[in-house]
Amino acid sequence: MISHLTIENFALIEKLSIDFSQGFTIITGETGAGKSILLGALGLVLGKRADLTSLKNKEEKCIVEAHFNLKPYGLQSFFERNDFDYDDDTIIRREILPSGKSRAFVNDSPVNVQDLQELGAFLIDIHSQHQTLSLSEEEFQFNIIDAIGANDELLSDYRQKLKTYKHSKSELSSLQENLLQTLKEHDYNVFLLDELVSANLKAGEQQELEEIYEQLNNVEFIREHLDRSIALANEEQIGILGNLREMRHSLQKLSGFSEHFGQLSERLDSAAIELDDIASEMERAVRNLNQDPEQLESVNQKLQAIYNLQKKHGVQTVEELLEIQSELQSKTLSAEEIESRIEQLRSEISDLETQLDAVAEQIHIKREKAIPVLDKKLADILAQLGMPDARFQIQVVLSSDYHTNGKDDLQFLFAANKGSQFGSLKKVASGGEMSRIMLAVKSVLAEYSNLPTIIFDEIDTGVSGEIAHKMAEIMAGMSKKMQVFAITHLPQIAAKGDRHFKVYKSSKGDNTTSEIKLLDKERRIVEIAQMLSGSVVSDSAINHAKALLN
Repeated sequence: MISHLTIENFALIEKLSIDFSQGFTIITGETGAGKSILLGALGLVLGKRADLTSLKNKEEKCIVEAHFNLKPYGLQSFFERNDFDYDDDTIIRREILPSGKSRAFVNDSPVNVQDLQELGAFLIDIHSQHQTLSLSEEEFQFNIIDAIGANDELLSDYRQKLKTYKHSKSELSSLQENLLQTLKEHDYNVFLLDELVSANLKAGEQQELEEIYEQLNNVEFIREHLDRSIALANEEQIGILGNLREMRHSLQKLSGFSEHFGQLSERLDSAAIELDDIASEMERAVRNLNQDPEQLESVNQKLQAIYNLQKKHGVQTVEELLEIQSELQSKTLSAEEIESRIEQLRSEISDLETQLDAVAEQIHIKREKAIPVLDKKLADILAQLGMPDARFQIQVVLSSDYHTNGKDDLQFLFAANKGSQFGSLKKVASGGEMSRIMLAVKSVLAEYSNLPTIIFDEIDTGVSGEIAHKMAEIMAGMSKKMQVFAITHLPQIAAKGDRHFKVYKSSKGDNTTSEIKLLDKERRIVEIAQMLSGSVVSDSAINHAKALLN
């Protein structure tokens, strides 16, 4: 249950702090006084979307903080599953910064809004007029039946299996498409692969082959220039090496006269050694030169094969061709692998269908048992609310389709009066009847759920008099098992609360704020009297208010 609420800088609220207690709490106030602002602030701590326009002062942050007593509700497993810090007295805080950024905290640990929404679903049910419309939605109707049938665990098991089933079906469909495409391309891919394999390609070989080809194709030219270079180095009279030896001999004689001459001599020694090595290399190169027409033709053919393959596949290197070869190998092997995986998936899907059918059957049986219980309870409550002839026609029929909550198709029909034809709620029930049906549903659900708090926002729309009195009694009865709030304009409901808060506006200069106060006995009499007679409170209204409270 919610025990405390603090709101700062939200809409018309500057700052307010409220303590709440167990039981039946009434909230009243004139239209526009700020009751919806309270719900909006509470919605923030339950994970609703934050809006920068909610800030009263755009220069300061908005803070909404709610304290919850969670001890009786067994939420420790949820906190552990989501890695939240658990405390019996849990604090949820939401902040909206002037920049528009929103932050959320559970017991001072930051959380994301989605996690906050999941937690909020376990804490408070805010019933608004909009939610009354959900009565006619199939998902909500199933939720009512499943709450009575205690189908939570079965539905969780079913949804987990359904998720796996849908994933497997999706994979199967994708693989079947891939197989068709693969089979169409298989023969061509095999042809391309054979071409590449027979080329016996190796990484880096193109550059090596091109160098060999250039050498073989220019043997005479290379020999001529190597011989000339060797001659220039070794010619007896004008050879470079001979002249270098003469230079070295002369400089060695001068090295004793100056350190500089000694350095020049050393440098010349190094040059002579290097040139001598170069000359030796050229001589070895000449010895290794061979005119080999057969090798030249072989290299040329290999290069032409590489060039043709590069042109065919639109690439520039042998490495790219090898990548294509690897891809083609995967494609030609994948057909068999895909077929094997398809057979495996078909078997898995068949097993999952068997499991889903079994769980769906259990869900269906529990729903069938729950429907008469729901029918009787709703009829009994609606009879108290002035609808003694209200009847429901609820049926679940197993279908062949896998829905998100089982395999049942649901028929949820209603007739308000004797002799009336059954029809869908949204077509045959009036606004006042929908409000009473929703209250009856919430009353029944209170018996089967462990929800700490419910807030009724003007559920009394379209009713008055004795019916309002009966609605108040039902809400008061619900408050024995859970914390109940009612935002109302009806004095009959307001008088049934254990505590009564009034929301009102106050003005100071140009500033208007919404505030809330707990009414004592005397002020509560006046408030209910005003609800009965308007702003001018008569003695009869006061007496009537006292009678309602008593």
